[in-house]
Amino acid sequence: MNAARIRSLIGLAGQYASVDELLTGRENLELIGLWYHLDKVEYRRRASDVLERFTLTDAADRLVKTYSGGMRRRLDIGAALVARPQVLFLDEPTTGLDPRTRNDVWEFIEELVGEGTTVMLTTQYREEAERLAREIVVLDRGAVIAEGTAQQLKDRLGGDRLEARVHDAAALDRSAAVLGELAGRPAHVDPDQRLVSVPTKAGTAFLLAAARRLEDEHIALDDLGIRRPSLDDVFLSLTGAQPVDDETTR
Repeated sequence: MNAARIRSLIGLAGQYASVDELLTGRENLELIGLWYHLDKVEYRRRASDVLERFTLTDAADRLVKTYSGGMRRRLDIGAALVARPQVLFLDEPTTGLDPRTRNDVWEFIEELVGEGTTVMLTTQYREEAERLAREIVVLDRGAVIAEGTAQQLKDRLGGDRLEARVHDAAALDRSAAVLGELAGRPAHVDPDQRLVSVPTKAGTAFLLAAARRLEDEHIALDDLGIRRPSLDDVFLSLTGAQPVDDETTR
């Protein structure tokens, strides 16, 4: 396969907007379609679809130099999608976008994948990787340090954990003894956070048992719950940092 043929199958949206400021938004998109040798009716239809999807219809016929930074970013991503390439490279595509537009981009990417496009996405947003990626490769300082599905990567941390935040730090040792006995393994204690945690696969049943035992021991709690590891936890663990404190159950 020759180089020109390969290029015709590939789309790219880099980290920074690369649209032409001296053209309108619509002209930028239609020009991409022209480069991919789409017929006029089709590239105009696709340009209008992208403009509508990324909330740029009202600004479609304004020069891009009048656009805000966020509008240029949306237009740049849209330009990469006009040709519906077989392989699409997206370099941190949603950086700087508001939550609504980010969701629009995610939905568009999911539609493209559903239609057969292969997408290679780089992102610093772990929730983005978890929603969109079938296979995740974790990079640290340019080197691959792990790969797999989101669930496979999370399983490396040992699965779910029960976390109990005691009201009084003096109860940490007693709490650790109770939870360690229930779990059948030593509990982890974080004195600074007044937090005791143990791994569990028993879910709600273990949570209820722990709550009863701690109540029987008259140990006052500020919080008790099952916490599932996030991709943030995975990344921080793999790169040698301690996971950030996060009370949200996921």
